[in-house]
Amino acid sequence: MMQSRDPKRKIFLIATEESGDRLGSALMKVLRQRLGDGVQFEGVGGTTMAREGLVSLFPIEELSIVGFAAVVQQLPKILRLIRETADAVIEAAPDALIIIDSPDFTHRVARRVRGHNPAIPVVDYVSPSVWAWRPGRARAMLGYVDHVLGVLPFEPEEYRKLKGPPCSYVGHPLIEQLAQLRPNAEEQTRRDAEPPVLLVLPGSRRSEIRHHLAVFGATLGRLQAGGSAFELMLPTMPHLEATVREGVASWPVKPRIVVGENEKRAAFRIARAAFAKSGTVTLELALSGIPMVTAYRVGAIEAFILRRAVQVSSVILANLVIGKDVIPEFLQEDCTPEKLAPALSEVLTDSPLRRQQVEAFAQLDTIMSTGNKSPSVLAADIVLATMRKGVRKP
Repeated sequence: MMQSRDPKRKIFLIATEESGDRLGSALMKVLRQRLGDGVQFEGVGGTTMAREGLVSLFPIEELSIVGFAAVVQQLPKILRLIRETADAVIEAAPDALIIIDSPDFTHRVARRVRGHNPAIPVVDYVSPSVWAWRPGRARAMLGYVDHVLGVLPFEPEEYRKLKGPPCSYVGHPLIEQLAQLRPNAEEQTRRDAEPPVLLVLPGSRRSEIRHHLAVFGATLGRLQAGGSAFELMLPTMPHLEATVREGVASWPVKPRIVVGENEKRAAFRIARAAFAKSGTVTLELALSGIPMVTAYRVGAIEAFILRRAVQVSSVILANLVIGKDVIPEFLQEDCTPEKLAPALSEVLTDSPLRRQQVEAFAQLDTIMSTGNKSPSVLAADIVLATMRKGVRKP
């Protein structure tokens, strides 16, 4: 009875990356639609969550750290922010704690909170990659996570197999953006025209871009020298533009650089093929219907660790969702112009490799469907159900 007279339901959200910030914002919007003035948000987030009324405990840019050496140097600050964030949750005693992606940070906060106040329900939005490496995390999460909101359709079954907490597929945010990814009639005409538009996507972080620019440039030079004609476009974001322009200055084939999310999506809608760094962008390209070749290089230490940790046949997200390795991947020592250029030539032409990818990508709408509810609505349903049930652990 006391709960029903309380005009405010307090929800604490933690998102420390731009992608998580967008998810958090969409979730907050639906929760506010459901609860009206009866909800109060606290936590950590970026600019889009701020527009929904969140005052972040600290700027999320403080955690934009890439590379093991940088993490080691910044470790005291990271640990301090984990402690301060957990203390803020414990003091707020919210009706639910929602941790969004960034497991190295958010899960440490959740464990501390669960240790101090087991009564606070914890919902994890975007599963860590327990299906790819460190599968033992799934069972460990039972101790501090009450429900996982999966964005990939195979994740609930993986959590069942790994004996982790309950997991529900709520849908990937990309499925709400299909109209922005797919061409209209005019754009389809350009996609089919000559010379074909070839997208090059070397990464979304400065360290990734620096690892990939030289080999990507050499590959594209080799592709052109082999007689392939193409119009090269490189989409990037404003904060990476200077790094990209400096890196491509020595390329034998000069790309047209387009900056910003809208310009990136416009380029996707006219592209015939793509040359991309492995990652989430592979699923974005697949949903856009763009055949691709992927490559990935990391430093020697990271490569040593990943070789021993990865437990899946492919690191390509689109391959994992489709359930078949239709997209070629060239990793580490295989990431060479000699191997990459012939594969790119195949996806630019009407080859068996290209046709296989196009047919597989056509299945994604069915594989990733969530019915008639959006991911943020499904996520909000589970958050509210978790709050209503008042999940409590002894």
